[in-house]
Amino acid sequence: MGSGTVALVFLLSVAAASVCFAVNVTYDGRALVVDGKRRVLVSGSIHYPRSTPEMWPDLIKKSKDGGLDIIETYVFWNLHEPNRGQFDFTGRKDLVKFIKLVGEAGLFVHLRIGPYVCAEWNYGGFPLWLHFLPGIQLRTDNEPYKIENEYGNVESEYGSSAKPYIDWAAQMATSMNTGFHGFSSFGDPVPYRPAEDVAFAAARFYQKNGTLLNYYMYHGGTNFGRTSGGPFFTTSYDYDAPLDEFGLLRQPKWGHLKDLHKAIKLCEEAMVATVGNTTSLGQNSEATVYQTESGQCAAFLANWDGQLDSNVYFNGNYYDLPAWSVSILPDCKNVVYNTAKVNSITAIPKFVPQPSQTGPNSSVASFSSWSWFKEPVGISINRDAFVLPGLVEQINTTADKSDFMWYSLSVNLNDSDPLLRDGSQIQLHVESLGHVLYAFVNGRLAGSGKGKGISVDIPVNLEPGNNTIDLLSLTMGLQNYGAFFDLAGAGITGPVQFKGLNNGSTVDLSSEQWTYQVGLKGERVRLPQGISKLWVSQPALPINTPLTWYKTTFSAPPGNSPVAIDFTGMGKGQAWINGQSIGRYWPANISPASGNCVDSCNYRGQYDQKKCLRGCGKPTQQHYHIPRSWLKPTGNILVLLEEIGGNPNNISFATREIGLICARVSESYPAPLDLWSDNYLTRVTKPTLLLECPFPNQVITDLPFISFGNPHGTCGSFTHGRCRSRQARRVVRKACMGKPKCSIEVTVDNLGEPCANVTKSLAVAAYCS
Repeated sequence: MGSGTVALVFLLSVAAASVCFAVNVTYDGRALVVDGKRRVLVSGSIHYPRSTPEMWPDLIKKSKDGGLDIIETYVFWNLHEPNRGQFDFTGRKDLVKFIKLVGEAGLFVHLRIGPYVCAEWNYGGFPLWLHFLPGIQLRTDNEPYKIENEYGNVESEYGSSAKPYIDWAAQMATSMNTGFHGFSSFGDPVPYRPAEDVAFAAARFYQKNGTLLNYYMYHGGTNFGRTSGGPFFTTSYDYDAPLDEFGLLRQPKWGHLKDLHKAIKLCEEAMVATVGNTTSLGQNSEATVYQTESGQCAAFLANWDGQLDSNVYFNGNYYDLPAWSVSILPDCKNVVYNTAKVNSITAIPKFVPQPSQTGPNSSVASFSSWSWFKEPVGISINRDAFVLPGLVEQINTTADKSDFMWYSLSVNLNDSDPLLRDGSQIQLHVESLGHVLYAFVNGRLAGSGKGKGISVDIPVNLEPGNNTIDLLSLTMGLQNYGAFFDLAGAGITGPVQFKGLNNGSTVDLSSEQWTYQVGLKGERVRLPQGISKLWVSQPALPINTPLTWYKTTFSAPPGNSPVAIDFTGMGKGQAWINGQSIGRYWPANISPASGNCVDSCNYRGQYDQKKCLRGCGKPTQQHYHIPRSWLKPTGNILVLLEEIGGNPNNISFATREIGLICARVSESYPAPLDLWSDNYLTRVTKPTLLLECPFPNQVITDLPFISFGNPHGTCGSFTHGRCRSRQARRVVRKACMGKPKCSIEVTVDNLGEPCANVTKSLAVAAYCS
C-alpha cells in the first residue's frame, strides 16, 4: 500500500486455497465446477477472531462432521491493520493458521476479503484511519476507495456513482482468476429459530436449483474486546447457530441439518446434471424433479402452507407432507428426509454455577480478596487534555482508541446569579448522538442517558463559586451498516444548556471553552493488565459506586468444560482476564417484560426476527465466555471497570454443560440418514430412535422418561399420554443403559401395541455421565 491514494483490490466473494492441494474452479451457470466436476456444496460461516486458535480444530471437525464442504469467513481489515502500515496476524488474528487447519481437515475455504464486511463488527471492518484519508468517500466510485460487500440494499442511496462502481467491482473480481488455493443488542430479547424452519429454508433453496448454500452463522462465537458493532451489539455472537458460542453442538439443529446435507448429497448427481422441473401437487404444494437422460432421478416435495398438512399424489404413490415442510426423495420414490420430522437428539444445555471460595488451596473456582481504584471524575490526564471552543464530535476526536471521552466545563456563579436564585428548578439539558452519557455535577453523578440519540434534562444543584460540569460520553461499538454509515457521528453535539429559570430563559453552554480528554486514567496506567501500583487493598471495598475499577485473582473451574462468568450484581462495564478483554458487559440493561417471548416456537409460516424470542424481562446477556486457553489453573487476574455501580462480590463462574438429552421419533418418520448405506437402494426402512452421549467417555446412566404411544410435551417436560406401551421401558433400558449410544426401532413389533389405528411415537429422555 503506497503513501498516496489507497487503491485496494479485494474480492466480493472469493474461494481460497485449502493450502494442501490446488484445484481449478469455474462456474458454468448451473453450479461451481471443481476440477471439471459440478458440485452441490454446503458452506458455513465461522469467523476466526470470534473464537480462539485452540478452539479452531474442534469447530472445524464438528463442521465437517455436520456435512459442510466449505467454511466461510470474512477478513477483518481493522483487526489486522489497526494503525496504517502496522499489521497483526497473531493469536486469534492468525488467518493463515485458520485456513491451513480448514485445508488439513479436507474442507475448502470461502474467503471474503471485503474488506467492508458488515458482520455486526465495529465500523463494518474498516480501520478508522481510513476515515481520515484526504478525499476518500467510502462505498462509492471514489479513486482512493475500491472495495465492496453487501451493497445491494444501499446502492440507491449512492446515486449516479453506484452503477459505475459496481461495474468496476465486477470487472475487477472476474479479472483476478482466483480459484480454490442468522443479532442481539443490549436491552433486547434474544431471537432463535427452530431447526425445522432452518431446514425448510435450506431445502427450498436446493429444491429451487440452488447448488451452494452458506449458513450465516454456523458458529457465531464471541465479540471479544471492543469488536462488536451496532452500536449496542452484545458480546455474545451466538446467533442460535448449529455450533453454539462455546463450540458445543446445538441439538437438534446441528443433527437435523447434518441429515439434510446427507440427503442433499444423495441427490447431487441428478441435481448437477440438469435443471429441476417444478409442477403443482395441489394448493400450496409442489414437486421439483431432477430427471436425467441416463435415468437418474431425485425429487423434492414441498408443502409451504403455514398450517395445513397435505397428502399428495406423486409418481404413482401418495405422500404425507406436514405443513411447512420439504420431503427429499433421492430416487423419486422413497422419502429419506422431511424437514419437519426431526430424527436428531435434543440436548438441553445449561450453565452450572461453580462454587467460589477464598483460599490458595481451593480445588474449586476461587476469588482472592478484591482490590479497587476510583476513576477520577473529569480531566485527570493533564498532559493529554486539550481545550477547544464548542462541542466536538467524538469519533473524529478519539479515532476509536477508547470508548470514553470527557467533556468538562467550569461555571463560576455569584450569589445573585439567577441559576442560584432559581436553583430548585434548574435542569442541565444535554443532547448527544450517543451512545451512552453520564453527567457529573461537582463530582457527583447527576444523571445519564443511552441511545443512538440522547436528549436528557437532569435536575442539578449548583453552588456559589466554581461548579464543574463533567460529561462522560461513551461509544458502544461503531455503526457497521447502512448507506454512509461511516459518517454517523457520536458524542455530545449539543446544545448543552441550563434550563428552568423563572423567566423561561436558558443559559447556553455549547460554545464555551470546553476541556477534553480521550480515555480514562485507568486505561492510561494499564489497569486492565492488573499491574499498576494504584490498586487499593483496604478492607472497605466500595460497592455500587460509579466509575470504579476492581481487581482480583482466581483459580480456574476444574475440568475441561467451557467457562463463563456471570455478571449478576454488576451494572455496566468492561472486563479483562489476564489482560485479555472479554468484552463489554451490561446486565443492568433488561429486555422488556412485555415482549413476545415463547419457550416453544411454532416453526410453521414465514420467519422473522421477532417471531421466536427468549429472555423477556431478563438481561440480554448474563453469561460471558472466557476461553479455556486464556486461563491458568491458579493465579488468574480478573479486572473490571464498573461504570454505573455494582457489587463484585456477587460475580460467579459457571461451566457450560449438556444436561438432559432426548429423542422423539414417530412411526411415520423415515429412518435416520446415519443408518442409510451409501447406496440408498439397500437402505434401512424402519424408523429408528437414536441416542448418543454428547461427550467422549460418557455412558447413559439414567432414563427418567420412556414412553411409546402418544406422549406429550418437549424435552424436559415430557408426559405420558393415554396410549402407552408397558413393554417400551424394558426394551429401551436394555438397549441403552450403560452404553455411549443406542438405537431402538420404532415399531409395534419391537415396542408393543398400546393402541391400534393410531400413529405412535417413542419419546426418551436420558442423562449421561
